[in-house]
Amino acid sequence: MKTAPYNLHAVDYDEWFSKNRFAYESELEAVRRMLPKNGLGAEIGVGTGRFASALGVPFGLEPSGPMREIARKRGVAVAGGKAEELPFLDESLDYVLMVTVICFFDDVRKAFREAFRALKPSGSLVVAFIDRATPLGAKYDERKKETVYYADAVFHTAEEVRGYLEEAGFRSFSFRQTIFGNPTEMKEPDPVLEGHGEGCFAVIRADK
Repeated sequence: MKTAPYNLHAVDYDEWFSKNRFAYESELEAVRRMLPKNGLGAEIGVGTGRFASALGVPFGLEPSGPMREIARKRGVAVAGGKAEELPFLDESLDYVLMVTVICFFDDVRKAFREAFRALKPSGSLVVAFIDRATPLGAKYDERKKETVYYADAVFHTAEEVRGYLEEAGFRSFSFRQTIFGNPTEMKEPDPVLEGHGEGCFAVIRADK
């Protein structure tokens, strides 16, 4: 997991969501529509807890110490660790959430297998990510070396993510998308639409 930028710039990262409130609200709504309403869940790569705290996700896993501290202040119970080695018992969770974090995993396939293992038979994995196949996602990919946070990121397309999920054992999928323009120039939240391929921020719900 590539944590160095977040160890150094945790506060600046967290403030991005305040400065770009409409983008955050759009992303939050897209995830909310896909997340199960009930049950015990955890966010992997919980960061500063922006999503977990707003969505009522009680537990988080985060390898960056400075990020964990901010998440704890938001009321999220956070442990250190990484997605490829989840500290959860087999079939112990109703849902697992991952938000804009799979681009930093050392092994996406192994992370999805771990989520599958930890989920109950009726559990769901919700994965939000920057879709490389979209116009804005392609720009992020082309210019990632210019940014503090994404210099070492590996962006994926929605179809690639679906393929990794199928390999892990998931069989039922649904898609949502949002963020159709520059997130720093938004004057209101973007709509959340079904499908993928247009909105840079894609969400896939995969049911076990």
